[in-house]
Amino acid sequence: MRNSIKPIAAVTGSLALALSLTACGGGSAASDEKVVTVYSADGLKGENGDGWYDRIFKDFEKETGIKVKYVEGGSGEVVQRAVREKSNPQADVLVTLPPFIQQADGKGLLDKYSPKDAGQVDGGDKGADGTWTSVVNNYFGFIYNKKELPKAPTTWEELTGGAYKNKLQYSTPGVAGDGTAVLIKAMHDFGGQEPAMAYLKKLQSNNVGPSASTGKLAPKVDKGELLVANGDVQMNYAQSRSMPNLGIWFPAKEGGKATTFALPYAAGLVTKAPHSDNGRKLLDYMLGQKAQQQVSEVGGGFTVRGDVKATDANAIELAKLMEGVEVFQPDWADIDKNLTAYVDAWKSATGS
Repeated sequence: MRNSIKPIAAVTGSLALALSLTACGGGSAASDEKVVTVYSADGLKGENGDGWYDRIFKDFEKETGIKVKYVEGGSGEVVQRAVREKSNPQADVLVTLPPFIQQADGKGLLDKYSPKDAGQVDGGDKGADGTWTSVVNNYFGFIYNKKELPKAPTTWEELTGGAYKNKLQYSTPGVAGDGTAVLIKAMHDFGGQEPAMAYLKKLQSNNVGPSASTGKLAPKVDKGELLVANGDVQMNYAQSRSMPNLGIWFPAKEGGKATTFALPYAAGLVTKAPHSDNGRKLLDYMLGQKAQQQVSEVGGGFTVRGDVKATDANAIELAKLMEGVEVFQPDWADIDKNLTAYVDAWKSATGS
C-alpha cells in the first residue's frame, strides 16, 4: 500500500524468493508446487513478525503444507508490477487498496473467484463482478506525535501554521494508497477538486516532500522528526505497540466534523496465476472465521465479516477511536475513472 517493492520470504531468504519467482512463472511444472505467492500493499505484516499476515501465513502453512512467499509494495506499485508480468504472471494473490483494486480489475489482472465465506461480506466490500473481496477493513487517518503535541490537531487548517513548517509529510498520491486517500478526503471535506487543490497548494510550504512509503512515516513521527503524517487506522494502531508516541486523529474542515472513509485491504486471484488452486485456498483461509477473529486481536484492524463480533481489547479500543467520526462513502467508480486527472491536478497545484 505504501512503500517501495520489497520481496519478503516467509521462510526462505529474499534471493531464494527472487529465484523462485522466476522459476514458477506460469510453467506447468510449477503448478503442483506447494507454494503460493502474494503481492500485497504493506501494513498487515508486523514490524517484528507480530502482524496479521505473520500469524495467518504461519497457520495456513501449518494446516495446508503450502508455503507463502510474500512481496510487499505500495498499493499502486504492486498493481504495476502485476501489469508488467501480465504475459507471464508471477503472483497468485494480489492484495491492495481502493482505487487500485478496481484498477487491477479494469486491467484484467484478476480472475473471478468468490471465497468460501464471501457471503458474510457486505456487497460494497467486494467486486460486483466477483473478482475481489475485502479481507481486512480499515479507515484512513492521520497520525501525530503525542509527546511533542500533547493535544491532537483537529482541523486541516491548523496544519498550514508555522509550527508545522518542515514537520509534516504525506505519502505520494497515485503511488501510495494512503497518499491517494489524502486527495479523496480533501476533495470530500473541502467540497470539490478546486478548493481541495487550493488547500493542498497552501499546505505544500510545510510539507517535507514526496514519500512513496506511508509506513516509513510513522517512525519519523514517533521520533519527533515529523509532528504529523498521513496513515491509516489499522497500520498505525499496530505500529503504536512499538511506537508509543503515535496518536491517531481525523482532520475536519474548520467548522465541520471529523471525517474518514473505509480503506479496506481487498484481495483477488491473479489471472492465469501459476498456483491458482493454492491462491484459492489462501483466499478462503483469509476470510475464514479464525483468521477474521484475529484481524483486530492480532492485526489491529476491522473484520469484514458481518457474523464475526470481535470483543478483544484491541476491538474495544478501535471502536472508541472511531466514536464521533463521520464515515463517508467515496465514489470509487469516479475515482477509478478520473484518478490520473486528480493526481495531475495535485502535481500542478503542489509543483510535485
